[in-house]
Amino acid sequence: MTGLKNISKAEVLTLKDEVAYQKGQVVSKTLAQNAALSVTLFSFDKGEEISTHESGGDAFVTCLDGVGRITIDGKEFILREGESIVMPARHPHAVYGQERFKMLLVVVF
Repeated sequence: MTGLKNISKAEVLTLKDEVAYQKGQVVSKTLAQNAALSVTLFSFDKGEEISTHESGGDAFVTCLDGVGRITIDGKEFILREGESIVMPARHPHAVYGQERFKMLLVVVF
């Protein structure tokens, strides 16, 4: 894949409106995926999570809506709308919907 998919082009967008909340679920929408980069929108219902794992690339997260809890190497961080954090490559991390939570994830490999 060489460009963006699953998103309108040449128009103003509100990213948090591009992925919907679903009760009891984590929802993802892939916008780009290749050997060097992954761009994905996520929504987490309150209490939903992606359990501890590691990634081969640096993972840049920006909170688009709500409140999320990011755990990196066992340390917890609270992320609110407009705030960002980098989860370093090859470090264990997890994401939890402290409240309903939407995020943009950009992983650079």
